[in-house]
Amino acid sequence: MQEFEINVSRVEELQMINDVAELEQIFSRAKSVVVQGETVTLIRQNVDGSTYKFEEISTEADLENYRETVFKYL
Repeated sequence: MQEFEINVSRVEELQMINDVAELEQIFSRAKSVVVQGETVTLIRQNVDGSTYKFEEISTEADLENYRETVFKYL
């Protein structure tokens, strides 16, 4: 299995519209990747369409911390 990328801009959009089901699906896939020993990469898309990676998550604990941050105000 390859690394999994989470587009933070998409996560922010889902937070704004309160789409908990889609967020849960993203984190479920991310957890599956981490459990299998791969990494989850957080990316952000620029206005010109290019993306850049700014963080890698490789443990379940780190993923859960990020998940809690995302769901904190939902």
